Amino acid sequence: MLHAERKEKILDLLERVTVVKLSELVESLNASESTIRRDLIEMEEDGLLARVHGGAKLLKQHNLEPSMNEKSFKNIHSKQLIAKRAAELVEENDCIYLDAGSTTIEMIPFLADKKITVVTNGLSHVERLVHLNVEAYLLGGKMKVHTKAVVGAVALDNISNYHFDKAFIGTNAVHHEFGFMTPDTEEAFLKRKACLLADETFVVADHSKFESANFAKMFELDRATLITDYVPENKAESFIQKLKIIEVEK
Repeated sequence: MLHAERKEKILDLLERVTVVKLSELVESLNASESTIRRDLIEMEEDGLLARVHGGAKLLKQHNLEPSMNEKSFKNIHSKQLIAKRAAELVEENDCIYLDAGSTTIEMIPFLADKKITVVTNGLSHVERLVHLNVEAYLLGGKMKVHTKAVVGAVALDNISNYHFDKAFIGTNAVHHEFGFMTPDTEEAFLKRKACLLADETFVVADHSKFESANFAKMFELDRATLITDYVPENKAESFIQKLKIIEVEK
């Protein structure tokens, strides 16, 4: 099993049980104790978990956002499938908004051959776009250190100067009552503004985001089309009448 795959599985397990023993990780991942210990040390240094005696525990609160490091290890394959499908919706000469996030950043390799203009609030995003010779604009404003996303009043003022054919926006939660949500109020305001400025809005999120809740509401479910890997069967009934969905694994 690859290094990144082990870390993803460790996070998946912690999401389900919150606290896990070292012996359980050794058995479930079929790896040596020393290997798992090294993984846990690295993941603790990256702020993904906290080591406790004999194991590890999850660090998560509704008003705290995971770092880009943590997001990048979660559901990698699903994010790439979602990103590929989202990129297929981008047409020649489109002006698009690409929200900072671990799924939207996976769209960038699929945009390399398109003649488009991209506006983004993601520092990592603009670096990759420029590397691929895609015309790109980075919003000014306050930089969030752990996610490299630009937010705040200056960013809101900057984005008001644009109009988008399509906006691609990430979310931390998809809730049948509260809509699309994120832990950060400033980021919620920016995502909402991008939605208002776009002819079409697409939210990109994998199945793990369904029915979770965060602190700040971005916008209602009916304001966007959701591109996801799949909707969990036990959640489908809550969303089928409220949300237009593109399932890439269907």
